[in-house]
Amino acid sequence: MHSIQDLQKKLASGEATAESLAKAALDKIESTKNLNAYISVLNERALAKAAESDARRAQGKSLGALDGIPVAVKDNMCLEGTRTTVASKILENFVAPYTATALQKLEAAGAVIVGKTNMDEFAMGSSNETSFFGPVKNPLDESRVPGGSSGGSAVAVAAGTVPCALGSDTGGSIRQPAACTGVVGLKPTYGRVSRYGLLAYASSLDQIGPFGSTVADCATLLSAICGIDPNDNTTSTRPTEDFGAKLDAGVKGKVIGIPKEYFGEGLDKDCKAAIDAMLKKMEQEGATLKEISLPHISYAVSSYYIIATAEASSNLSRYDGVRYGYRSKEARKLFDLYAKSRSEGFGKEVQRRILLGSYVLSAGFYDAYYVQAQKVRRLITDDFTEAFKTVDVIASPTMPGLPLKCGMNESDPMAVYLSDIYTVSLNLSGLPGISVPCGMAGGLPVGLQWIGKPFMEADLLSVAAATERLNK
Repeated sequence: MHSIQDLQKKLASGEATAESLAKAALDKIESTKNLNAYISVLNERALAKAAESDARRAQGKSLGALDGIPVAVKDNMCLEGTRTTVASKILENFVAPYTATALQKLEAAGAVIVGKTNMDEFAMGSSNETSFFGPVKNPLDESRVPGGSSGGSAVAVAAGTVPCALGSDTGGSIRQPAACTGVVGLKPTYGRVSRYGLLAYASSLDQIGPFGSTVADCATLLSAICGIDPNDNTTSTRPTEDFGAKLDAGVKGKVIGIPKEYFGEGLDKDCKAAIDAMLKKMEQEGATLKEISLPHISYAVSSYYIIATAEASSNLSRYDGVRYGYRSKEARKLFDLYAKSRSEGFGKEVQRRILLGSYVLSAGFYDAYYVQAQKVRRLITDDFTEAFKTVDVIASPTMPGLPLKCGMNESDPMAVYLSDIYTVSLNLSGLPGISVPCGMAGGLPVGLQWIGKPFMEADLLSVAAATERLNK
């Protein structure tokens, strides 16, 4: 599948139609079924939307920025009349009664949604192995995980079924699978994109964002979906902008912060070599590298797993077997209905995180854990604020090493948790971040994460675009 820009040229010249692109995407999804990237494939709906796009073009009507472009979306975003499962047994047959704001905007721009992608159950995981519908395979090496929780969306792009896709990022769930599969993944500033219609994991951390085969594709997608939403009072009042406006700006004169805490122990030497080589190229392009310190960053993973699980235990309490979702057939009393429906409906990882979250919120532990984690969150945010007084952008690895081998979620869950060590801090602080391929190690792509100032996605994307050019 080509980039958005390539497909737009084909549509404009008449070389392709929206219907032919949709059919090509659906055929590619069918031929890559072994990767298990999709939970639901929307054949009839996609072809109907493609026909509408072709009709608009034929009638000379104004066209949206994504008119006729096939797109995939993570299966934790509601799309009216389609299944929204969050990759969980508890919502296996749930049909969304409304459409998420981000998807409304996507379709308003003319995009053709071809399917709902597989994911870690309730977005809880970093390997895409916790899905009720089975694991997603990494197309680059099927013995390794594709990352998570948005692994299906990353693989949908990496395997060429669509040029771009939407995922959600709570602790690295867009950036980490992007690094694992060699595509581009952007987590916007918290509040840049509406969360209305996104089934919640941790409400103060979740953010919807784009995957693309190129940085420009991510910029195009972000421009289409961002903006204020009266249905989500955490959305920013900042106006929508063209995030691709600065893609050719380069890095001359930019000051790049290099956190000493991110480039020491724990980082794979081959991954570090690829990142160092790219940073050297940046320096040759006129950027200045400046060592900085983020003194409280070592507490990020600990505080993240307290805050995220606490919010999850609260958010997931609504799945009780009463109003919608899975209901145990064995229940005879009200307590049994709750206990059996939840224990049968939720997978092991989700149960683990609900239990941990309930524990840290319980009497006697709330102050000792949850309150302390929120204080650490503020310290980490302050570290970034201080760093951005002297640098324009911050560079870091996206992951501490290459994609993990399949099966480690069962054998070594702590290693899977630590794969988010460089990404969770951005969710705690609400900052934008993007993972861009910057080289290879052991025959697999290495992701370089760029961290930007709040709401400065256009500048962040310009640095990412420079990385992309230098990586060719």
